Amino acid sequence: MKKELVRLRHARSKKDFPEITLEEDEYVELAIRRSKIGLIIIWLGVLLGFVALTFVLVLFAHGATSSSIFKITAASKHYLYIMVFSLYAILILVGIVATITYASNKLFITNKRAIQMSMTSLFSKSVNVIDLVSIEDVSFKQNGVFEHIFQLGTIRMSTVGDETTYTFKYVNTPRDELDTITHLVHTVKSKK
Repeated sequence: MKKELVRLRHARSKKDFPEITLEEDEYVELAIRRSKIGLIIIWLGVLLGFVALTFVLVLFAHGATSSSIFKITAASKHYLYIMVFSLYAILILVGIVATITYASNKLFITNKRAIQMSMTSLFSKSVNVIDLVSIEDVSFKQNGVFEHIFQLGTIRMSTVGDETTYTFKYVNTPRDELDTITHLVHTVKSKK
């Protein structure tokens, strides 16, 4: 590839992906993020929690009559409201933290390296950098009906030597990403 084109792609990659540090003459070929379906599932869980809490609130606070099993005093209703609205706030907070954690997992494939950014909680982050020439095997797997229906899967990369395996879950169309990564690995290895 011509030097000028490499320089332009490097500059564009630095602008588009400021969260990664690129070497000289390195540019991003592929940026893989987790599927949006995971975010939908997170917020459906939050919504389900809201429905369950609302059901409890209606059942206890508004359904409690003198003839019902649940007898609640006026003071108890205030505590119930405080407790349920606190749980609403906690549900929203959990949804936000889960969204940030889920969306912060990224895999970048450059013309030289694979850079995996992982986040399992707000206080647990890691970055793995693998030279493409060190990658021995690239594969993907889909488990279960859900992953097959929504075309999700896990990309797996194994390295030469210490046989370390790197995985990246919940990828849209993992077969397409696998083909691109495999092509890049073969291209880099053929140049060496």
